[in-house]
Amino acid sequence: MPSRSIIGIDIGGTKMALARYGEGTWKKEEDRSLPTLAHRGIEAVLEEILSAADDLRREDTQAVGIGVPGLVLQPEGTVLTTPNIPCPENFPLKQFLCNRLHLPVFVENDANCFTLAEALQGAGKGRRVVVGITLGTGVGGGIVVDGRLFHGSHGFAGEIGHMLLRPGDPPFVAEDRRGDVEQFLSGSALRKRCPKAKNPQEYLQGETCAPLSQEVVRETAWLCANLVHLLDPSTIIFGGSAGLALKSHLRAIAEELGKWVLPGTPLPLLATAILDDAGTRGAALLSLTPSHP
Repeated sequence: MPSRSIIGIDIGGTKMALARYGEGTWKKEEDRSLPTLAHRGIEAVLEEILSAADDLRREDTQAVGIGVPGLVLQPEGTVLTTPNIPCPENFPLKQFLCNRLHLPVFVENDANCFTLAEALQGAGKGRRVVVGITLGTGVGGGIVVDGRLFHGSHGFAGEIGHMLLRPGDPPFVAEDRRGDVEQFLSGSALRKRCPKAKNPQEYLQGETCAPLSQEVVRETAWLCANLVHLLDPSTIIFGGSAGLALKSHLRAIAEELGKWVLPGTPLPLLATAILDDAGTRGAALLSLTPSHP
């Protein structure tokens, strides 16, 4: 059988990454990285993406997958909103890219792409129910069951950052008082909670933000307790800059989690991501992995 390749694209708030993978080996053949000029709007950003994709494309390229921040309506691949890039509501991204690339295109939320890659080829490999949580500028999430993304009715399942953690009681003064996970555990929130920190690692390591790190352990355990009782996951995987900083606290989070779930409830494995290209790899995997209806 002749070799085939797939291009995966990950659009971030400040950086965009593209990579071409061999379909059989999943070896990364070539990649590109470029800044996200978000102030120019979505169509200008996509022109940059298309130029880079054309450069990566080969005769054997069969499909393109793309992960974007925000809400993606499935199966249409329509982007309802994006948090960091000016974009018209209900932007038909899948149709736009199909018309320009003349290839099958798969569009997905970026945290779903992260979770899919880690579930199939990373820290969740071989596990039935995998939940991914990305703690970066915001908080994203994804759910993979038996190797397939779970979308829910409209494509919006896994918006873990908008689950309520302490309703009406955010940890800092804010006009929005939802008290959701993103207001407690995103990198942006942690920066507000401990302004002395110079990088995400300091939120959770060392003396600079020591009181905060204890709070974050407890709050992460509360979040995991909700996920355990809702989904009974095999594994919960943390990614993103703040998520990776949780690595040295996973044992403490697991111990705290045990205090909040019902007695006898099986606990999931808690892990941090092991793939350094989960965004692009997960986007490429979309072409081979059907989702749950």
